[in-house]
Amino acid sequence: MKALIVEKDDDGKTSASVQQIGESRLPEGDVTVQVEYSTVNYKDGLCIGTGGGLVRNYPHVPGIDFAGTVEHSSDDRYSAGDKVVLTGWRVGEAHWGGYAEKASVKADWLVPLPNGLTTRQAMAVGTAGFTAMLAVIALEDHGLTPDGPEPVLVTGASGGVGSVATAILANLGYKVAAVTGRPDNADYLKDLGANQIVARDELNETTKRPLESENWSGCIDAVGGTMLARVLGQMRYGASVAAVGLAGGPQLPATVIPFLLRGVNLLGIDSVMQPYENRLRAWERIATDLAMEKLEAMIQPATLEDLPALGADILKGQVKGRVVVEI
Repeated sequence: MKALIVEKDDDGKTSASVQQIGESRLPEGDVTVQVEYSTVNYKDGLCIGTGGGLVRNYPHVPGIDFAGTVEHSSDDRYSAGDKVVLTGWRVGEAHWGGYAEKASVKADWLVPLPNGLTTRQAMAVGTAGFTAMLAVIALEDHGLTPDGPEPVLVTGASGGVGSVATAILANLGYKVAAVTGRPDNADYLKDLGANQIVARDELNETTKRPLESENWSGCIDAVGGTMLARVLGQMRYGASVAAVGLAGGPQLPATVIPFLLRGVNLLGIDSVMQPYENRLRAWERIATDLAMEKLEAMIQPATLEDLPALGADILKGQVKGRVVVEI
């Protein structure tokens, strides 16, 4: 089978190349899947390049997401011919992932492909879109409704999570304010449904004021760092921020004042270890709440051979929308 193999030499340097390998090299698993599509996430960029501290053993096959058809299964939940999706569970990091024509995984890590989605569409969603849907669900569970007086803010809106979050929120009737550092992405974000474009520089500076005007009914934040700290002080009373990423760094130079005086909620969103029922809920919502024509507009097609360059690009913030890798 064909696979993207990442190897490390005696000097500790890594390299990635497409190779033909025997299926006997697959790790043990309950289910063998013929992989049809995968995608590219920030973690994939780390695993393709330096390993990012995520890869345990070399040689390694990255790819934290995949969708395809079950070839054979020793678990009663899946049979040959079933369409399945995998995101998370440290697949593509500690365990061989989706950048190969076949994958062998635990049955517990899979979910059935939702009705109404193709395997290609599922990977246009991928971990990024799955995370975006988890964030929307968390905000709604904490009281967010489309009739809020202020827009919902989406930071890092041109990226994978931000693009899908913008499209989902707009489809559900929310007013969306999209933050981007690239003015040339404004038309792309408006096409996804953004009502307002916010320049990154407006939010990327610290302020000594712990509270500012109440500008946002909710927020999906993929940036963290200084921007998240600033946004917390701009939330409406009782509103919530779903934190999904740290493109701006892991530090949070904030005060507790927004939590104490405005009752703001900071909600952490993890996509890796989500329980099965939460995964089903999110994927079923994706199938109904994400407009497929908006999803199609985000897609950048790719092949296994494109992955070394794309892995470097996503680490530089140069990948817009969703990459779909045809395996």
